[in-house]
Amino acid sequence: MKPKNIKPENLKPETLNEKKKQLAKCLKPFGSLLVAFSGGADSSFLLAAAKEALGDNVMAVTMDSAIHPAAEKKEAAEFAKKIGAAHEIISSNEMADPDFIANRADRCYICKKNRFKQIRALADAFNIPHIAHGENMDDLNDFRPGFKASLELNIAAPLIDAGMRKDDIRRLSRQMGLTTWNKPATGCLATRLPCNTPITPAALSMVEQGEAILRAAGFPACRVRHHGQMARIEMAPDEFGKMIEPETAKKTAAAFKKIGYVYISLDLEGYARGRMNRPGPQRP
Repeated sequence: MKPKNIKPENLKPETLNEKKKQLAKCLKPFGSLLVAFSGGADSSFLLAAAKEALGDNVMAVTMDSAIHPAAEKKEAAEFAKKIGAAHEIISSNEMADPDFIANRADRCYICKKNRFKQIRALADAFNIPHIAHGENMDDLNDFRPGFKASLELNIAAPLIDAGMRKDDIRRLSRQMGLTTWNKPATGCLATRLPCNTPITPAALSMVEQGEAILRAAGFPACRVRHHGQMARIEMAPDEFGKMIEPETAKKTAAAFKKIGYVYISLDLEGYARGRMNRPGPQRP
């Protein structure tokens, strides 16, 4: 969904400033730091803040993977270059792991553990002792098995240590002039598949293409939930009217059928974070 209530004038400046100062205090003792950098609003802010605190002793690493849209990798590289941060892109290996592609409830844990091991190897190669990721306080309210992997491998979460929430990050990003301040969350494409539905390159590609179609049609914050031959589209309820306009609906349905979907539905509950994490059976 679009960021809501982003009005910096409504938040006391000292509150934001104190949190930013606290973040700097969390970052400076690292000395040098490798940031797990997806290019989203949170990791972009963390990278920019780390660059301010540590200067050239910061490096970003982005994973090249089928479970993330190709555009995200390009945007991450452009952002890192713009702020002058060293940046590495490495290929992830989760699609070669049978336990990951089985898509069980611990999928995120398996993925994050594999990725952080790869990132640790990169950090060792560059003699960087510390690694950080961009989880924030709001993430603690969601089902995040991957967070367990970060704790096991001693990956720091400076935004949590500084008590930062998503709105804090967006407001501070805006103050810093970061282009990512209002970037909609994208997340892993594997989260679009119901639990226990095998993750395949074909399914991921259909989801990626479907969401690209919606963004091009003027729906930047959306999800395509993949249920075999059916695409279940989630978006903000206030965009339903635009979506069901006859011409828009017709073009969208035709485009989705072209990429392989037979049925295209609009979820009347709208977009909600973590919908695939709801308890109970999920059918493909």
